[in-house]
Amino acid sequence: MATISCGIDFGTSNSSIALANNQTIHLVPVEHAHVTIPSAIFFPEQSAVPGFGRAAATSFLSKQAGRYMRSLKRVLGTSLVNQGTLINGKVIKFDSIISLFLKNIKEKATTLVGQDIEHVVMGRPVHFIDHDPAGDKRAEQELRAIAQGLGFKDIAFQFEPIAAAFAHEVHIPNEKLALVVDLGGGTSDFTVIRLSATYIHKKDRLQDILANTGVRIGGNEFDKNLSLAAIMPHLGYKSTYGEKNLEIPLKLYHDLSEWSKINFLYTLKIISQTRQLLHLSHDKKKLSRLLRILEQETGHTLLTRVEETKIALTTADLYATSLEFVEQNLFIHTARTQFEEAIADEVTKIANAASECVKLAGIQPKDIELVILTGGSTEIPLIQDLFKKLFENAALSDENKLSSVGLGLAYDSHRKFG
Repeated sequence: MATISCGIDFGTSNSSIALANNQTIHLVPVEHAHVTIPSAIFFPEQSAVPGFGRAAATSFLSKQAGRYMRSLKRVLGTSLVNQGTLINGKVIKFDSIISLFLKNIKEKATTLVGQDIEHVVMGRPVHFIDHDPAGDKRAEQELRAIAQGLGFKDIAFQFEPIAAAFAHEVHIPNEKLALVVDLGGGTSDFTVIRLSATYIHKKDRLQDILANTGVRIGGNEFDKNLSLAAIMPHLGYKSTYGEKNLEIPLKLYHDLSEWSKINFLYTLKIISQTRQLLHLSHDKKKLSRLLRILEQETGHTLLTRVEETKIALTTADLYATSLEFVEQNLFIHTARTQFEEAIADEVTKIANAASECVKLAGIQPKDIELVILTGGSTEIPLIQDLFKKLFENAALSDENKLSSVGLGLAYDSHRKFG
């Protein structure tokens, strides 16, 4: 029986799995005909069977009773992994929740090939956590343990931007010096690498990889900044209360703007405190909107609207965000310029990390011949303009933004296990 290996891209926002079977490398449909699946899970109150991906989002947004979770990758390496969370009356650790999600993906692949798959290359960011080598090592160990629990016997890891490079390499007949820009939901990663279709079967690519850098900034930060700049002021953000004109606690709004923290806001203590603040508030109309979101547990719906706004502003100059689930006829108009101003500091950090990668490679920006853009955030016009300016001599390639990492991991698995 032929050796079958796979690559798994467990992303903050989207995930995929690709198979390497002899000389065939291909993505697996993981949700109906889709070869990528949103990294989301929904636990219904009345069922022991969770939903995944788009189905999970649909269940939650249709107001089915249950628990919705996204951006699970961001808990790896942090104290939250062992802390766990309450689901249907039981405390479940986050590694178990991630395992359920990845098990669903693996089962789609094993069903397709009709046999178990024991060899995998898992994608990982250059840094799970910035400036924390111990946490970074811990995150990889946790992901390895999850993969072992799923039945994988041979487990390797590859940096996600390198995997994306491998996926593009098959279309490059002659050697090119490339910069891979992988802007995911949780991290931005960069690799300078020599690419050529003639290198695909090389066992050792270390000499071709000149440098790697990464920073914990991604689409989630863009969502958060857009939320705080454009949406949260309409919910009382930076408004005041009481005789001393104290500011409403900012943490409420910051946590409501992060996928991984929203569920922790729906406690009796926080809701009670917000009611007390409303009584003393100087802008009761706006703060009452915040309280309504907490009481009705619609924080994920709110951040989904923010994400929709971000995506819309990649092509539109102005977008009306509907918050009618909070208040009738409540629409917030946001301009692309406002979004760009909100993420300007993060974009500067991304530019600095990319430039640092080129510097570590011992080359000049003018030497880069190809910039490979992968990850949903690379569709943002400000990001595209940035890399055109930084690397004026380079061609830009942005095919398969959401699936190139998974495909490249499968190429790497074939190289390692085939």
